[in-house]
Amino acid sequence: MKVLITDEQSLFRDGLSLRLQQINDDISLLQSSTFNEMYKILSKEKDIDILIFDIDLAELNAAEVISKIKTLMPNTKIITISSSEDTRNIKKILSFGVKGYIPKRLDSNVLSGALKLILDGGTYIPPAVLNQTITKDSNNNIFSPLKKNLTNRQSQVLDLIAQGKSNKQIAYDMGVSEATVKLHINALLRSLKVNNRTQAVITAQKMGLI
Repeated sequence: MKVLITDEQSLFRDGLSLRLQQINDDISLLQSSTFNEMYKILSKEKDIDILIFDIDLAELNAAEVISKIKTLMPNTKIITISSSEDTRNIKKILSFGVKGYIPKRLDSNVLSGALKLILDGGTYIPPAVLNQTITKDSNNNIFSPLKKNLTNRQSQVLDLIAQGKSNKQIAYDMGVSEATVKLHINALLRSLKVNNRTQAVITAQKMGLI
């Protein structure tokens, strides 16, 4: 798998690269600090699987940038990163069909969970907008949260799993024991007819549960 990271801060690029390699040591990583450098790499490297870039670097509006990238690399998954955590901006970017919007101040454990989810084929939605209505894009990548088929506890667990939190963190947030969390997760997996947490998040997104 080949991944290109575009961000003006070398420290951030290196940190993100390290996290990706911890998740999958078979990843080949490329870096660029500007959009001009990014476009040059995209014109030469035709097999980039994932492009991660800082949307704040864009001189054009986000829609034009993402559209240009999709024209150049139609099979490349796009992940945007930004210092902005404004929910309106996040929903707007997600509606363009990207595979994730990662705020730069995201907790390190949540960041790892978000990256793993995307690498496994899911779409990462920040907690700030996870429970808000999100407009579908033309490929129906993002859905409105319905949660009609889950209990309140299962819905809560699902949200926390989607945030990349561990059983221990979920137990702390919910004020219950880890054993209770495991019971809720097992019930959730049965309800969604999946075998693991990652599949649960991906399936829930497709069903419109998150």
